[in-house]
Amino acid sequence: MHRTARPTRRSRFTRRQFTGSLVAATAGIMAAPAIVRGRNLNSKLNIAVIGAGGRGAGNAEGVASENIVALCDVNEASLEQTGQRFPQARKVVDFRKLFDRPQDFDAVTVSTCEHTHALATMLALKHKKHVYCEKPLTHDVWEARQIRLAAAEAQVATQMGIQIHAEENYRRVVEIIQSGAIGPVREVHVWVSRAWGWQSKEAADRNHDIVFAQERPTETMPVPQGLHWDLWLGPAPERPFHEVYFPGPKWYRWWDFGNGTMSDLGSHFNDLPFWALELHHPLTIEASGPPPHPEIAPASMQATYEFGARGDLPPVRMTWYQGENKPEIWTRKGCPQWSDGHLFIGDKGMLLSNYGQYQLLPEATFADYQPPEPTLPRVKSHHAEWLEACYNGTQPSANFEYAGWLTESNHLGNVAYRVGKKLEWDPDQLKATNAPEADPLIRVPYRAGWEL
Repeated sequence: MHRTARPTRRSRFTRRQFTGSLVAATAGIMAAPAIVRGRNLNSKLNIAVIGAGGRGAGNAEGVASENIVALCDVNEASLEQTGQRFPQARKVVDFRKLFDRPQDFDAVTVSTCEHTHALATMLALKHKKHVYCEKPLTHDVWEARQIRLAAAEAQVATQMGIQIHAEENYRRVVEIIQSGAIGPVREVHVWVSRAWGWQSKEAADRNHDIVFAQERPTETMPVPQGLHWDLWLGPAPERPFHEVYFPGPKWYRWWDFGNGTMSDLGSHFNDLPFWALELHHPLTIEASGPPPHPEIAPASMQATYEFGARGDLPPVRMTWYQGENKPEIWTRKGCPQWSDGHLFIGDKGMLLSNYGQYQLLPEATFADYQPPEPTLPRVKSHHAEWLEACYNGTQPSANFEYAGWLTESNHLGNVAYRVGKKLEWDPDQLKATNAPEADPLIRVPYRAGWEL
């Protein structure tokens, strides 16, 4: 199986360099000794699971071929339920306490709420543990940068949980785009129909959102038995418990805990243009939508990114749409009316895709089109790709070098929306040079007692 070598923290691959790296990585793996990084390839990894309910339980199942030696969750009910599946695992409620005994495990999965992803992940990287972190990788731009750099320093196998990245359709689209089938791509539209976030009750009903967001409640509700609320809050500002935040996905809409649809589905859908077009950091970001709510992410909005040239690839404009927003070409029925999708517009044609299918347009132009031979590795699953990398000392394709840049870009769409102006972005300084008011959104302050 071919594998990509990890880029250095400042390097970028061209398509030709990327293909060459696959060959070089394969040769290195074939020549590798039976012991890599001190582990016998016939043994199993010891894995600590941070976040054991919901997606955490799913991720634990995804790596259940290994030894699950520890479970951590702030909700004792989740610990108990997942603990029945892995009765041998030690149970803790504070992920910081896991690392009092780092010798117990080789790798970690992180599936907490978004606002604590980076904190748990950073502890794993500091202890040089392999890490699988559910998307989005972090809660803000600054955290994404710190995690990316820490992963490069740790030299462990990392993977962000964007499971569709492992599927055949995404890999086929990348190969077709990079083969030049539709010519140089200068424009991409990405849209998702999910409309979770700040909206009226009428809009929520129209969008089938049964847990639509409301104003921050003023009353206090009893904390559910077994839920360690202060640990759940973690670095977020203190507030009384209320059912509008817990359980998930209710928290996902609130800025203090998540970033709404952009950071969630953006991790999945913006992944494809980032991968196919070798995107890195935007030059400018501009967003629009309803007036920003101070506490809750929007249900509907859009953000436009301008990316510069990358080697022989031309500059490209990528626009993200969520909820009721759609591209103009979609609205005027200039493409099939898929509810969610990507539309790559090249000099020779267009490619429409979503999770499970793609279509080249105009259909008549591509009636006799034959796709290129596969050039990307095929993997059993997203989890299996990470586990193999842990054993082989290689990197999965959604490693933190790649996922860090994708996560930064997604968060910047929300920053531009909340600031309300077109941002001129300096990636080296992590600054919107024309909007100092964006600084507290680029790096969100932590509550006392918490640090990265």
